[in-house]
Amino acid sequence: MASKLAPWLSRPGFRAARVVPRQQRRTFQRSAAIRSDTLNVHRDTPDNNPSIPFKFNTQNEALIEEVLSRYPSQYKKAAVMPLLDLGQRQHGFTSISVMNEVARLLEMPPMRVYEVATFYTMYNRNPVGRFHVQCCTTAGPCQPNTPCQLRGSDGVMKAIEEEIGIHHGETTEDKMFTFTEVECLGACANAPMVQINDDFYEDLTPETTKSLLRALKEAAEKTGAGGWAAGLPGSSGQDEVSSEGAGSGRQVKQGGRGYAAQGASIPAPGPLSQRVSCEPMSGPTSLREEPPTGESMLRKDGQL
Repeated sequence: MASKLAPWLSRPGFRAARVVPRQQRRTFQRSAAIRSDTLNVHRDTPDNNPSIPFKFNTQNEALIEEVLSRYPSQYKKAAVMPLLDLGQRQHGFTSISVMNEVARLLEMPPMRVYEVATFYTMYNRNPVGRFHVQCCTTAGPCQPNTPCQLRGSDGVMKAIEEEIGIHHGETTEDKMFTFTEVECLGACANAPMVQINDDFYEDLTPETTKSLLRALKEAAEKTGAGGWAAGLPGSSGQDEVSSEGAGSGRQVKQGGRGYAAQGASIPAPGPLSQRVSCEPMSGPTSLREEPPTGESMLRKDGQL
């Protein structure tokens, strides 16, 4: 009856009960964090610890002087990357001792050198084999171009694993090969391809890949160039392979053009097909005629 006579009497209480704030709850779900400290943490091992001495040899010392001459004295720390590269080529990998020596020469905090060596993947933080086989797969979801994957890099990967008996990230027991899967190496026109030390081998098939690996191993064995464990550090590509162990007493340069010596041969880097460079597989399709010569190339109206 009261509500009919004064309906406004019950409204304030109802409104007050209606605006009581509700406690909002949100649930958060996240996957477990999986962290890897391989790239940014150093842990001493028998092959890589600060107690192992490292000094640049006489040849590299001369190269270091030439490199440092390119920079003002107050900016010589800018030479950290070429000096790390020299250290890796001499020692076989960028060990903590190599980084400390570079820091000493450039008068910079060791941490600054560590930052560079851990950022760029071309510096091998752990020992690698005589031949560092880097197979381009370019299979990541963020890659705009995937020519190696589309043209058979999976088959090349499988052929490498079958031939040398290891998987990605591993080194053979004889320290002859280290196998790494990498992203784009910039030879997309000649896909699929691998980088072995400093050389690109392109237009590969599973068969030519296995043949190439067999040739490299045979050449290393016949010329006396063992793996890292045999006292010859695995390099990034510019070491010379000594053939003195085979009795010839001369040096055989590895890399560059293919060579044949002492019954062993290595194909020339580049396309392992009929191509010379990166021309179309079916032959040239443009600029097939001789370029014009003589007066026909010059304007005769007086304009430049």
